[in-house]
Amino acid sequence: MTSTETAPDVPATIIACTISRDVQNFDLLIEDMETLLGEGWGDLGFDEFLRFLGQPDAQKLEFVALAIDAFDEDDADQLVGILAAAQDHGIKVILIAEDVTPTTLHRLLRAGADEFIPYPLPEGELATVLERLRRPPTPAQETAGPVQTKPALKGGRNGVLMAVHGLAGGCGATTLAVNLAYELATVAKRDAPKVCLLDLDLQFGSVATYLDLPRRDAVMELLTNPQTMDGESFGQALASFEDKFQVFTAPTDILPLDMLAQDDVQRLLEIAREHFDYVIVDMPTTLVSWTENVLTEAQLYFAMVQLDMRSAQNALRMRRALMSESLPVEKLRFVLNHAPRFTDLQGKSRIKKMAESLDVALDLQLPDGGRVVSQAGDHGIPLAQHAGKNALRKEIAKLARSLHALGQTDAEAA
Repeated sequence: MTSTETAPDVPATIIACTISRDVQNFDLLIEDMETLLGEGWGDLGFDEFLRFLGQPDAQKLEFVALAIDAFDEDDADQLVGILAAAQDHGIKVILIAEDVTPTTLHRLLRAGADEFIPYPLPEGELATVLERLRRPPTPAQETAGPVQTKPALKGGRNGVLMAVHGLAGGCGATTLAVNLAYELATVAKRDAPKVCLLDLDLQFGSVATYLDLPRRDAVMELLTNPQTMDGESFGQALASFEDKFQVFTAPTDILPLDMLAQDDVQRLLEIAREHFDYVIVDMPTTLVSWTENVLTEAQLYFAMVQLDMRSAQNALRMRRALMSESLPVEKLRFVLNHAPRFTDLQGKSRIKKMAESLDVALDLQLPDGGRVVSQAGDHGIPLAQHAGKNALRKEIAKLARSLHALGQTDAEAA
């Protein structure tokens, strides 16, 4: 006798879950989880997750996605407890955050989050992160844990030096420096150029924050003992951003800008150019004695301004100061940030009047990237990873391609 009854559906094994105050606030996360796991995932609240860990099904969890936004920052202690509990049970944690302050992000990452993805989720990023989490550790990682690799520097280069100087607060100088470094480092799929970003704003430099990099003690040691500076000590002070380019961050403590002598900065620039194809310097707003060294050595010196009176006045004062000292003012390339749109005829007229009154060219005009620019900085990632189609990112990428093409042409001519 044969039975015509069909077997009941077997529930899918839950191997992952989202943890959030309300998962409906993260619709893109829901879509990606369904795409990657089908029915093999669930959703839990903050308190529910801690109770769930006591159940047998919790042993089958492969990872959890902790999704938070600005409203959850008051519960940071509870979030840290969730991370600790997940670690105790050997569960990987992917932190997904929207509009969360860098302080909270830093605390949660240090508390044990294995990966971080900003929200809205970049296309395909969750799949990439999940693949990385599932990758078996190498024997060296199993025995020694995560190791911070140092860049293997090779000399013999004569890199192009470019500096970015904001002539007024909030002009976007660091944003340009960080994203230009990233675009140059990824401008070619093969034989990508080696790029180094120097943050010489010794007091309030924020390159490390924009790229979520640690501020190394070696930076302070190098700056306080510049006479010992060589290729090896310089390499030890560098932090790597995703193995794409190297960063000389500002020190942890605030230092006086005149702590560095002109000879010290000259030596730093020479060593950087010797080991990298492109060296980008994020300058302090204040003019110091060694500004002359950077200006003299640089092939391009970007002076960032906005379409306002303070920028115009500071640009005029900058030109006068350089001309009074017979410095190469012709190296200045004025960059207008937050430029008006093409259809804004009144804005175009203001640009023309500003250029004429300063007797400068404003050929390089960067559009307003909007809110996502500050979001990318808060999340510690370049615009290309956070919002690749952003107008500002496209313009910086275009600039990087033109600079690299020009460098290639000059190299072939030589």
